[in-house]
Amino acid sequence: MKLAKRVKTLTPSSTLAITAKAKALKAAGHDVIGLGAGEPDFNTPSFIIDAAALSMKEGETKYTPSGGLPKLKEAIIEKFKQDQDLTYTQEEIMVSSGAKHALYTIFQAILDEGDEVIVPAPYWVSYPEQIKLAGGQPVVLPAQEKNEFKITKAELSAAVTSKTKAFIINSPSNPTGGLYTKEELQTLGEVASEHDLTIISDEIYEKLVYDEAKHYSVASVSDELKKRTIIVNGVSKSHSMTGWRIGYAAGDKEVIEAMSSLASHSTSNPTTPAQYGALAAYNADESAVEEMRQAFEERLNKVYEQLLELPGVSCVKPKGAFYLFPNVKAAADAGGFATVDDWAAALLDEEKVAVVPGSGFGAHENVRLSYATSLSLLEEGLERIKRFIERTTA
Repeated sequence: MKLAKRVKTLTPSSTLAITAKAKALKAAGHDVIGLGAGEPDFNTPSFIIDAAALSMKEGETKYTPSGGLPKLKEAIIEKFKQDQDLTYTQEEIMVSSGAKHALYTIFQAILDEGDEVIVPAPYWVSYPEQIKLAGGQPVVLPAQEKNEFKITKAELSAAVTSKTKAFIINSPSNPTGGLYTKEELQTLGEVASEHDLTIISDEIYEKLVYDEAKHYSVASVSDELKKRTIIVNGVSKSHSMTGWRIGYAAGDKEVIEAMSSLASHSTSNPTTPAQYGALAAYNADESAVEEMRQAFEERLNKVYEQLLELPGVSCVKPKGAFYLFPNVKAAADAGGFATVDDWAAALLDEEKVAVVPGSGFGAHENVRLSYATSLSLLEEGLERIKRFIERTTA
């Protein structure tokens, strides 16, 4: 059977691939430490599970509006007001089947064939693929490690062409954990205003920031930037609800209406009981969120110094999310590996430690390690990596 050209251009997710290989090794009886996880290792808080179960018992198992439950939209509106002093209406909110679906639908709604979207690298693996599926052209803009993997106004300006339609901001970042300051967002916003660009602001990790850092949304910088920004967020990371698949987008009414129309012909609506779970999450205080954030911060601060002791490894300390993104090029070169991908593959084969090669994120000298796992496993994983480096470079 002949496949459509659009799917032949797709690159498989490197995160899912490494996770699948690690699971296969573990199933075969190997003692594998998986540091590739893109989800919290905590279970969803019980009050959220209970709320979803109760909704089903009360008959809330039918269709909802394609753009989401009105009362969940109201809870999201209140969250924006409380967290960022941003005001939205229900017509400016769309609830989606995960933040990934919100992003996919944005690109389908705003891109025509050949439109360019600037994607700062390192990037989340699905951005370029979703842009291509919408007929757009991802323009990868490498960010400098010395600048904490954040692009500058000058770099963004230089990447803009007559075909540029939008650019992406992911703060805190997957995979780097980088966090833009309010002043940095303002300067990037100036480029958007000058060239009439849409800003797609992926804020899924906003609740997971450390060392007294603060998350800012580019939409909160000014009313003008709010008008040209589409925020993407969800409960997957903040409330450990990855499998529930509830995300949302907030922005221009016309775009949101188009996205909801697209969703009506694809998903019909986000899963109804999951929406009630998300409603409970946003109607509660953030004690469960804070407990998880503190655990991640403790892990980060304990293992970061251990990571820096590894020969041939350097790492910018992340300010958010739950990933470390060390540069291991020197260690790979010293070990005689042609690429960091080869180094990571050998690490999994020989020491049974799974990390995600940075090539999937547009950064060929780095690997991604998730600290969304227990501290004991993290420490053991780093000990194995140290042993691997010492053996291969001896």
